[in-house]
Amino acid sequence: MENCMNWGVVTKSISTIYEGAFTEKERDGQRVSAIADEGLHGMLVEITGEEEEGYVPVRTFYGYTGYMLMADLCPMSRERAMCWEDSNLWVVSGSCVDVVSVPKVQGVRLKVLFRGSLVQVVSWDSEEVGWARVCLADGSLGYMRNQYLWEKKFSQRGVWERQVRQIPVREEKRFREAVVETAKTYLGTQYRWGGRSTAGIDCSGLTSVSYMLNGILIFRDAKIVEGYPVHEIHKADRKPGDLLYFPGHIAMYVGEGRYLHSTGKVGSGGVVYNSLDPNSAEYRKDLADSLYAVGSIF
Repeated sequence: MENCMNWGVVTKSISTIYEGAFTEKERDGQRVSAIADEGLHGMLVEITGEEEEGYVPVRTFYGYTGYMLMADLCPMSRERAMCWEDSNLWVVSGSCVDVVSVPKVQGVRLKVLFRGSLVQVVSWDSEEVGWARVCLADGSLGYMRNQYLWEKKFSQRGVWERQVRQIPVREEKRFREAVVETAKTYLGTQYRWGGRSTAGIDCSGLTSVSYMLNGILIFRDAKIVEGYPVHEIHKADRKPGDLLYFPGHIAMYVGEGRYLHSTGKVGSGGVVYNSLDPNSAEYRKDLADSLYAVGSIF
C-alpha cells in the first residue's frame, strides 16, 4: 500500500474539482458548470478510484470529494506525499504571484500562483536579497519574492490518515482577529462558482480558505456538518470570525452588525461587506431576513 500511487499533488496553478467525471451539466434547460471546488498548486489529494475518461475521483485533505483531471496531478505514493507535506512548505500570500527562472523581475515566468498555493522553500535570500528559491510541485525550481510567503498553519496529513486534521487554537482573540484579517485580503475578488482563490472565489470558498490559512479546516459548503469544528451558537452571541448561515449562502461576521462574504448579486459580484443593520447603507434585507444560524468553533 505504501508504494501505491494513490495520492497526488496539484501541479497546475488552479485545478477544478468537479461533481463527477464531467465539466458541465443540465439545469433548468441550461448548460451550467459542474465545478464543486478547486485545488490549488501544491495541495495534496487522495486518489480514491480508477481513472475515467481522464478524470479520477479524489478526496481532499479537508474531506471534500469530487473528480479532477489526472493531467492536473502528479501521482505519488503515500511516502512521497508525506515527504512533500514535511518539506518546508510555505503558503503563497499574494493575490497573483509569478515564479520566475532567475531572481530578477526580468526572469522567464514559470508559473503564476494564487493565494493559498503551496511551494517548498529551498532558500530565503538566494542569489538576490528578497528572492526565495522555491521548488514547485512538479519538482522544478524557480524564484519568487519572499515577501509573498506566509507560514503554513494547516495540516494535510488527513489525506492519508483519512480524517480531517485540525491545529489547536491557543488564543481565541488572536484567532478571531487573524481569520477576519485573512478574509479581508480577498476584498474585491470576483465571485466564481466553486472558486477558492484570488482569481475568483465563492461564499464557502472564502470562509473555508480563510479558516484553513489559520489552521482550522471547516466544511467546504455553506452548511454546518457534524465532524467539523463549527457548531451552532445563539445568534446574539456572535463575535468577529463566526459564520453566518443563510439558505445556500455563508458569510463571516466581522463585528458591529457587518459581515464579509462573496456574493454573486448583480452590483456586487464578489467579496464585499454587507450589514444586518437596517439603518446601514450596506444593509441587505434579503439576507438579514433569511439568516437561520450562526456557527462558531468556540
